[in-house]
Amino acid sequence: MGPPIFAIDALKHTYAGKTVLEIEHLEIQPASIVGLIGPNGSEKSTLVKMLGLIEKPTRGEIRFKGRRVAPFSDEARFRITLLPQEPFLMKRNVFRNVAYGLKLRGHGKQLAEDVHQALAMVGLPGEEIVRRPWYALSGHGKQLAEDVHQALAMVGLPGEEIVRRPWYALSGGETQRVALAARLALKPNVLLLDEPTASVDAASAQLIKEAALKARQDSGTTLVIASHDWQWLFEICDEVLHLFKGNIFGTGRETIIFGPWQQLDEGGWGKILSDAQLLRVPPPPAPEAAALIDLLSVNTGSATGSGEKVVLNGIVSRLSLEKKTGQVFATIIAGGHAFTMRLALDQQARQSIYPGESIAIHYRLDQVKWI
Repeated sequence: MGPPIFAIDALKHTYAGKTVLEIEHLEIQPASIVGLIGPNGSEKSTLVKMLGLIEKPTRGEIRFKGRRVAPFSDEARFRITLLPQEPFLMKRNVFRNVAYGLKLRGHGKQLAEDVHQALAMVGLPGEEIVRRPWYALSGHGKQLAEDVHQALAMVGLPGEEIVRRPWYALSGGETQRVALAARLALKPNVLLLDEPTASVDAASAQLIKEAALKARQDSGTTLVIASHDWQWLFEICDEVLHLFKGNIFGTGRETIIFGPWQQLDEGGWGKILSDAQLLRVPPPPAPEAAALIDLLSVNTGSATGSGEKVVLNGIVSRLSLEKKTGQVFATIIAGGHAFTMRLALDQQARQSIYPGESIAIHYRLDQVKWI
């Protein structure tokens, strides 16, 4: 077995003297799909940029295919490509936007050499040829056109009309898909996606998702996806990493409840939820601390808690299947908060748990963690 495509060791990154990202060790395997999930400010985008070798960590190292690789180095150029949340298109038509990276990688140079050599043989002026449209060229020109059209077809933008359209005539979803096509055309080893579906329409989001998965299927591309769309991530990812305050601490299925917390009249600590239920916690290290709550069990119907065990009443909002483990997870809404619970293989059928069902969730105070 070869080395991981990425290996991170003792990474620490600071802004203005404040540590914002800290990862002791992380490996990402070739041709895998890894999801990054976490609230805003968890530094998902910072980690994606570092994997894209466009930002260098303050300390530590990132190895690509077992080797140290400097940012913007030729070793990683065109092999790692990043699609940011708000991609930038050059002021040119769709064809030239998608073809730009291919030309930089070599198509353009070889094409120019072939054309000028042919012109010299037949005595035609070079400027006349270079001004011809792409569809009038032969050889490498046709290959370039085929590569561009293939990449656009992957994102649902086929046809002659779209390649001639200028950048300013594209919708937001089309802009995102053209930018993705420009990266898919390179057939990269690694495709990094930073919130790829956050600001596009539903149809574009679906096409972006399908294109990303096809890149892994057809070219063995490794995908690293930072997204708030946790359901999609758990459906497709081999591994999901939960980032919080710049640290990896779980799988993304954990329930995190944010403060502020208050000391209760009857003793103890907690907060009143929007439906007037009391969420109790052990004494927090600070009023604004975040609580990590692992649910112990669920039961249909409602219940009340006693002793160290806390019970909240909620409604099942969705059931989802985790690809890697085959486990079924229930998302339960209680007091405006979403709690996640792994169900035993036969629990869903045995208890008739389904979306819309009233349910009681249980956790213990001594199992609440502060992060």
